[in-house]
Amino acid sequence: MQSNPFPETAPAPTSIPQPSPTRSTSLSTSLLHADVHLNQSADVAPPLHVSSTFRYSSNPSELVPARDAPLTFESSADHIYSRETAPNGTRLEALLTSLLGAPSLAYSSGLAALFGAYTLLNPRKVAITDGYHGAHGVLDIFKRLTHVEVIPLSRADELGHGDVIHLETPLNPYGEARNIAAYAKSAEQTGAILLIDSTLAPPPLQDPFAQGAHLVMHSGTKYIGGHSDLLLGVLATRNKGWFKQLAMDRMHTGSVAGSMECWLAARSLRTMEIRVTRQSESASALVEWLETARGGEGPGKDVVGKVVGQVRHASLQEEAKKSDGWLRQQMKGWGPLFAFAMKQEELAKKLPSKLKLFMHATSLGGVESLIEWRAMSDETTDSTMVRVSVGLEKWEDLRDDLVKGFEALVREERL
Repeated sequence: MQSNPFPETAPAPTSIPQPSPTRSTSLSTSLLHADVHLNQSADVAPPLHVSSTFRYSSNPSELVPARDAPLTFESSADHIYSRETAPNGTRLEALLTSLLGAPSLAYSSGLAALFGAYTLLNPRKVAITDGYHGAHGVLDIFKRLTHVEVIPLSRADELGHGDVIHLETPLNPYGEARNIAAYAKSAEQTGAILLIDSTLAPPPLQDPFAQGAHLVMHSGTKYIGGHSDLLLGVLATRNKGWFKQLAMDRMHTGSVAGSMECWLAARSLRTMEIRVTRQSESASALVEWLETARGGEGPGKDVVGKVVGQVRHASLQEEAKKSDGWLRQQMKGWGPLFAFAMKQEELAKKLPSKLKLFMHATSLGGVESLIEWRAMSDETTDSTMVRVSVGLEKWEDLRDDLVKGFEALVREERL
């Protein structure tokens, strides 16, 4: 097993909340109550605190200099400056800790969180293949700063102590899954660190720590935020030394999440299990329908096969057919995002304009369904690819909207 660059026994950082990661209630119940111990008013809905700084006690005997500051605090008087902690951020991190099963920190964006992870780990080599193009952009920065070597996951056995396996699963933009436990075994053999980007499968769909992850990252902008109205990043780890250093690095780089974003995210977490479960079920239903219609059966059978090529989603992977396979052990639902190729680039470009219920926009995870001609934001993806982020609409309504869009293309292109 690897030895950690920071000792497990390191004390918690000054003024960083460390609620227990153990849940005694269901996920939905926990997301409604895990921050109650931090409530300091009679408000049922948590208030928004916009102050950037906080008053010290007016009693001189209660003033504690920084060198002697306690490791945790129990009242609002203990907040000092919002770049370190603030009431809304503290409440959000209590919820995230309960959600992810490990002490968690909130960042100003998903990429800010990822930058924080690589600042902490400072590896010589990183194994990564495909996935979100922004993650590769972060690694390009570290290539300039530290000359880190980036290699494909197929060469993960070349990694050494302290190097990183960067595994995004499910994979953006396709929604296909990778075997976390298998890469955890590889990391154990080489002394590498397993970093999981679990953005596309938050709880209850997936628990990377149960599969052997060392550090888990989420773009909270997506399913944690869930309403397309905030930017947020999250890092979670059970390594106390790592957590302390991450918190201190975040304070000094200024990548803390804003109070408004933390307030919005805490609001959103209350309904996350219901939202994500519904979105995942609807996406799976749409994928099954598309595959069936491509085969000449069901609604849209006369048009789907004329315009749609390959459909990609975790539910279509070979492993999904095995009741005792790794995929069913890893995921409790196939995920709310999928992609499909159109048979021509021009069809992929035009399809979003033919739809009424899907908004043509990048990003994912909101309550509204989005569709994106992926070439608009990711130059590494095939130009025929269309990505679908399923929202909370009834899936049959989304299916009917797609059928009408395909029919319009067939008429217009005379296919």
